[in-house]
Amino acid sequence: MAMTISWRLQSCRRIRTDDAMIVLVLTVLVALMVLVLLVQAVELAPDREIKSEVPPGVHRDCKVDQRNADVALRSRTGVPEVRCELRDAVNMAFVADASEQNVVDQDSGINMINVRIAFVTVLTALLLGFLYVYSWQSARPAVDAVVSHSLHLVVPDHLRYRQPSAVHGRNDVVTVAPWLAPIVWEGTFNPHLLDSIYQQMNISVAATVFAVGKYTIFLKNFLETAEKNFFVGFKVHIYVFTDRPEEVPQVQLASSRQLTVRSVPSLNRWQEISARRMELIQKLIEEELHNTTDYMFCLDVDSRFHDRWSTESLGGLVAVIHPGYYTDERSRFPYERRPESRAYIAAEEGDFYYCGGAFGGTVKEVWLLTKTCRYNFEADAVDGIEAAWQEESHLNRYMWINKPTKLLSPEYLWQDFHPRSPEIQVIRFSGVIKNYAEIRPNI
Repeated sequence: MAMTISWRLQSCRRIRTDDAMIVLVLTVLVALMVLVLLVQAVELAPDREIKSEVPPGVHRDCKVDQRNADVALRSRTGVPEVRCELRDAVNMAFVADASEQNVVDQDSGINMINVRIAFVTVLTALLLGFLYVYSWQSARPAVDAVVSHSLHLVVPDHLRYRQPSAVHGRNDVVTVAPWLAPIVWEGTFNPHLLDSIYQQMNISVAATVFAVGKYTIFLKNFLETAEKNFFVGFKVHIYVFTDRPEEVPQVQLASSRQLTVRSVPSLNRWQEISARRMELIQKLIEEELHNTTDYMFCLDVDSRFHDRWSTESLGGLVAVIHPGYYTDERSRFPYERRPESRAYIAAEEGDFYYCGGAFGGTVKEVWLLTKTCRYNFEADAVDGIEAAWQEESHLNRYMWINKPTKLLSPEYLWQDFHPRSPEIQVIRFSGVIKNYAEIRPNI
């Protein structure tokens, strides 16, 4: 994933606290086991010196006294000294037996010590090997790590830009949501500053558009205006989903930009075309984008760019406030109002009404959104329910529960048939005027 040089250097050397604690606990446990085994080995060490030739339980002085008694007895009775020799032979046999037993015990003790020493050696080697592999893995650049760019913004050294103000700014619009997500309007950001920050990160951005059926007529205008306004100077990959790949126009692209056409089946109802977008975007992320792309936006093809749409729009989960309802009370929003539907939002609920024709964020956040909306849409279909505005209804339900981290003002998807309101200082992206009866299959 793209990241700044300073973040890459830090990530190469940093070991997470929880991993370090695991290693510490394992090291302590292994050290205790080694200590216990060594103590037991010392206790089992054999005494190599045979302390006595006397059979076990017989004191040396007892043997001397017994011999003196035997001599005295023989002197009185005249009995041959055979019994003395017999006793000496028996004693020698006991001594030999004891020595042999000591040798056997000594060999057993040595074998046990050897086994324990081998076990300790193997255990220590495994621990050292684990620590070596862990240290080597931690020292490698975290190229697969998910990095939150919005939380690590590095400005190029000595970059000069206009001083921001804490007391002066737009006073005709709201620029922050109740959950402290910024609402992006013209005049609330510095494009030069933002571009300089993100250019260091070498980010990549994907965009998806669906041109099914007669909607291919909008592709040329969309692609040509995107080339001039959408993330200019950055790596951009546009994915066109269409059932008519032969009608995709040839548009001259900059060297850092790509266009990929993905074929999809034709559908008879525009509602089904709209609803299947979530499934196809989810699969695109799983098959291709999850390891190659940082951010993505899902846009309506029957639209065109008029002005800059770039780094100011980046965030975790990004929503566009609908131009038709941004001044209305929530009771007038066209949410799905049937409790039976998984897109249901009650009359007293909801923040803004968001566009289904423009949303985005990090690849991971968009994947979570599309996966959830697809599941809920398909579950509704099993129950015989179709939400009022298909995937847009499910998107609004999702963003009511999962608050967007950045909101884009209606500048980012205006409607050409609406006159511009005073607070709309610039139109960046807009839906073109069209005759739905001519382009939609079931109208």
